Amino acid sequence: MSVIGDLDNTESAARGRQALRPTCKRTVRKSVLTTKTRVALPKRVLMKQSELMSVVRRPLSPDAKIEVPASWDEYERAQEFLDTEGSKYPRLWYDSTRRIAIVVAAPTPLHGAMVGELVGSLANSCNEILQRGGISADIRCRVKQTTDVTKHRRAGRGLTIREWDGALRYLDNDDEEMKLMVAFEVGVSQSYRSLQEAISWSVCELHCRLGIAMSLNEGTRGAMPEVQYYANEEEATAAIQQATDELRLQLRQSPFGPLVRNGVTWFGTLEKVVIETFRCEDANCPPGTVLDPTRSFVIIMDGQAGAEDIPPNLGEVVLGDCVPSHVLSGHEILATPIDFFQKSWVEATIRSALLETAVERIESKCLSLESTGC
Repeated sequence: MSVIGDLDNTESAARGRQALRPTCKRTVRKSVLTTKTRVALPKRVLMKQSELMSVVRRPLSPDAKIEVPASWDEYERAQEFLDTEGSKYPRLWYDSTRRIAIVVAAPTPLHGAMVGELVGSLANSCNEILQRGGISADIRCRVKQTTDVTKHRRAGRGLTIREWDGALRYLDNDDEEMKLMVAFEVGVSQSYRSLQEAISWSVCELHCRLGIAMSLNEGTRGAMPEVQYYANEEEATAAIQQATDELRLQLRQSPFGPLVRNGVTWFGTLEKVVIETFRCEDANCPPGTVLDPTRSFVIIMDGQAGAEDIPPNLGEVVLGDCVPSHVLSGHEILATPIDFFQKSWVEATIRSALLETAVERIESKCLSLESTGC
């Protein structure tokens, strides 16, 4: 089994010295292990195929991805179980080339914010260029931005099921098919290899024109505190707000972490943030091909903004990546650079999402006795 992303440690529940301080004398302290307590898993453990169901039942930390050797039948049984549960996460993918199931946990606010910003900015910039070039509204409205789209593909020894984080697609007049043009993948504390594999699958297997991947690596946070119980919801809300205000002030001094309160690191230092582009000109690249990036830019390094000057079109993104060539055949506009990337707004989005992620972690450790029925 391969675990991608961090998983909380159950031992942290016993370390009360790092607990969030209550804001009211009526606060009740109690250290417990509940069904919400995260399960500790090693980074790499050999797992029997029959244990896929045990993985999908486990509480997972946000952004975690767990690869489990599994047959197609085992995947189907696990997917049927998730369907009956009716919850959005975890999600389940399948890679027929490697014969593994991939259990995907819910994303952090940091992950979701970066996907939304990248996809939205590219779509808006593309539309502006088309409009300035006098291209008809019919063509402009066919450029669609999407997120979390699941795709099935015959590959390897069967059916492969994955999804991309975000994409730009074009609704073609010729066959009314949504053509994948640009795929996005964002990895938060995800192994670089798995991020490469994910974006390469979109480029090589789905034949999109361009892949854009962003990798964000959060430093070690250490143990999480025990769950804190408050007498009522008002006290719990007040404690969370006080913690939020303190972390917001810290963010002004440490814009990329760490965010620490009462000895607890609620968000570690962003050690590295990189954005890369991926292309493949070989239409017949073999299944499982893992591409190297064509361009790579460092946005943040060791908690500091990178000094590198990043081109607003990442040095290669043009209109022809977002609109099929035959649609604008003969138009020089196809080679127009799309200046969608601005380092300043990326850094601002990261800071905001970093705080939101830290507060979400605090909220998970602050419960009221009223809400538990005690």
